[in-house]
Amino acid sequence: MNLSPMRYRGYTWPHNPRVYTIEYNRTMAAHKIPFGQYQLQDLGRSSRIMRGEGEFVGEGAYSQFGQLANTFYEEGPGLLVHPLWQAASAYFVSLKVEQAPRPDYVRYSFEFWEGNGPVNGMVVQRIETARSSGEAQGSSSACHRVIKGDTLWALAQRYGLSLEELIALNPQIKNPNLIRVGEEVRVR
Repeated sequence: MNLSPMRYRGYTWPHNPRVYTIEYNRTMAAHKIPFGQYQLQDLGRSSRIMRGEGEFVGEGAYSQFGQLANTFYEEGPGLLVHPLWQAASAYFVSLKVEQAPRPDYVRYSFEFWEGNGPVNGMVVQRIETARSSGEAQGSSSACHRVIKGDTLWALAQRYGLSLEELIALNPQIKNPNLIRVGEEVRVR
C-alpha cells in the first residue's frame, strides 16, 4: 500500500515515520453521591496526542533532521496531515533524537498535540496578504452548504483548493475534522 507523505506546516517527510500511535482522551469528573456511590460526568473529548518514531537514512540524513527541527521551532499550531489520521490543527510538542546521530543516519521520535480552533498563524497571514495586495477589497465570495457526508478535504478537492487554503477561508470552523450539515463553508 502506497501512503501519501506526512506533512506539517511547510515540511514534508521524505518517507513516513515507521511507528505511529494516537491517544484519544476524554475528561471525566466523578461526583460523590449519598450511600457511597459516585456519578460520572463526561466533560468532553480533550486533545488527541499523536506520537511516532522514524529515521532519516542516507546522504543528507542529518540535514533532513535539521529541517524538521527548524519546523519544530516555529511557534503556534500548524496543520498536520497524516496518511492515516484525520488532518488536525496541532502543536509540535516534542522532537527527540533517539541515539547519537550520524551524517547518514538519524533515529528520532516526535509528539503532536491536537489544538483547538483554526490554524491561527495561517489565517492571520492570509488576511494580511490579501489586504496588502488589494485582493480583499471588492472580491466576491462563494459558499457551499454542507450536506451529509461532506468533509473539508473533499470540499477542497471539489473547489480546487488545498486543505490549508479552505481552512484559512473559514476561521469560524473551530475543528477542521467536524463540519455540520447545513453549515456554510466559504469556498472562494
